[in-house]
Amino acid sequence: MLDPFPIPPPRFLVAATQPFANALGLHSLPLHVHEVLFAVALYTFTQTVLSPWLSNLLCPDTYSKLNRRNKLNWDVHVVSFVQSCLINALSLYIILFDEERKAWRAPEAWEQRIWGYLGVGGLAQSFALGYFLWDLYICSTHVDVFGWGMLAHAVSATAVFALGYRPFIYFYAPVFLLYELSSPFLNVHWFCDKLNLTGSMLQAINGVFLVVTFFCCRIVWGLWSSYWVFSDAFHPITSGRANFAAAVPFGKVYTHTTSELLALSKAPEAQLAAFNREQYLPLWLPALYLASNFVLNSLNVFWFGKMIETIRTRFDPPFGTKGVGADSKAPAKSTHRRRESVPQLTPEGGTVEEEVGGPKKSPSKNGKSSPVVVEGKHTPKAKKGGSVSAARAKAEEALNGPVGHVQDTKFERPLVDDEVLDAEVTGSAPRTVRSRRKA
Repeated sequence: MLDPFPIPPPRFLVAATQPFANALGLHSLPLHVHEVLFAVALYTFTQTVLSPWLSNLLCPDTYSKLNRRNKLNWDVHVVSFVQSCLINALSLYIILFDEERKAWRAPEAWEQRIWGYLGVGGLAQSFALGYFLWDLYICSTHVDVFGWGMLAHAVSATAVFALGYRPFIYFYAPVFLLYELSSPFLNVHWFCDKLNLTGSMLQAINGVFLVVTFFCCRIVWGLWSSYWVFSDAFHPITSGRANFAAAVPFGKVYTHTTSELLALSKAPEAQLAAFNREQYLPLWLPALYLASNFVLNSLNVFWFGKMIETIRTRFDPPFGTKGVGADSKAPAKSTHRRRESVPQLTPEGGTVEEEVGGPKKSPSKNGKSSPVVVEGKHTPKAKKGGSVSAARAKAEEALNGPVGHVQDTKFERPLVDDEVLDAEVTGSAPRTVRSRRKA
């Protein structure tokens, strides 16, 4: 299928790109470099102009209050949403309606799947490369915002889609671009959090679609497609058409002139064999693809686990973990254990309530409790006690025995346990209440 992009390749741009493209072995790049530049400009315009304008129009109260870091994150998610919708539609169209590509699905057509070229496949690859070049710039200049994982993803994806212009595995470009089927739901989930829709029905329904599409497209479909692409790449090795070095130096395989390349953009039959003269596979190429594919698949598996964990924190049990375990915001209970107060009888007829490990109170001359200061801690006044007989009964019940006279209570240096001062109480010889006050 021909490239359906409405703007044909400009002659001056094709001529300017050819020396660079041939030097790197990217022989079909001159036919699509204008699409790559258009994609970079489109995504940059979306980030810097379209997203701020739409966000201030639709969500003025939220977007205007974001700081610079969060506004950048917001605009990047808008670009990701636009790009994923665009590339998903294009990839599905190629897979479903490109008849030439359908003929390459046969098991014996592995040569076409590896070295074949189609104009519409170049369009999908160009819009993907334009996005990943933009993403690489954003992630490399804002590592503190997006992290090293996103930077590794951008580097790997840029390398994979750039080397496809040799051409190499054009057939699989729309296949792997269907990873992006989960991205619209991922961005909607993010916007729900920012718009105070966390835990809403919208986020719950969107979360179901997010989990299903991410697992099916990035995990199941992605790993299955990785198996098939490397199975095809193994055929040149077994047929003796692979080596550690290139068969001929870069720039000597194809010698198309600028006019010949421009003619190819309008000739579908000529495109099929235009870059098929030298069917040779340097082993570093599938090795590089294998390494990049391993990075991308590993990140997808890791992100899937983090995504499940994050979604569950938005909802209540049994399906969610909101308010459970590490997600609970309830204050932790103090480990300091209070011990029971033991009432004791004094010879003067009053009662002294001792709380071991807590504040001490001593009776005053007028029969009322007065506070005792221990290491700078001032305790409030206690309520007036009951009768002598009632106090004696309570004391005997607490001590499991008869009550005689009060033993001396001596305060040692406070012990610190869980940031709570606790007084250590030791007993000594009997003393009077007056001497006890002095102590």
